Amino acid sequence: MYTDYIESPLGLVEFKASDKGITQLIFCGTQSIKTANNPITDLCKQQLIEYFSGKRKQFDVPLDPKGTDFQKLVWKHLSHIPFGKTLSYLDIAKLVNRPKGSQAVGGANGRNPISIIVPCHRVVGSNGALTGYAGGIERKLWLLAHEGIAIKHSKEVDALDLNNVINTRQAKTQFLK
Repeated sequence: MYTDYIESPLGLVEFKASDKGITQLIFCGTQSIKTANNPITDLCKQQLIEYFSGKRKQFDVPLDPKGTDFQKLVWKHLSHIPFGKTLSYLDIAKLVNRPKGSQAVGGANGRNPISIIVPCHRVVGSNGALTGYAGGIERKLWLLAHEGIAIKHSKEVDALDLNNVINTRQAKTQFLK
């Protein structure tokens, strides 16, 4: 397993790779381990730098996510949501032939091990409202704004402050190895 990091506007980002592809990408707060890179982590680092600088809208680094068949199917469909666009959980449920499976899609979305590259941040509520994000709703809002996606203003959205999460490890990472 290979591991590397970049500093981003959203805090420290950790990404890991097998010899086949990226296995995880998370916001790790201030926690880091010794790096050991390979050509895949080097490519990932370069593409992330380009994304955060506004020069990249699509990733082509190889991926090797670990999950159930259903999770992988959902993640595959997430990967097809274009930069600057959003879909709802219901939209994804219909794409995976589970039209009543919005909650199951939400569960798979929440366990996406490869944030940003598999753009789970581009999934919103059916009414277009901002919904949860393992990296913190503040990071999701930043990512959507970075991609030019406007979110409905509300008291809750207006009160969000990226500084509240920038040094925190994203939630739901205990299942990652």
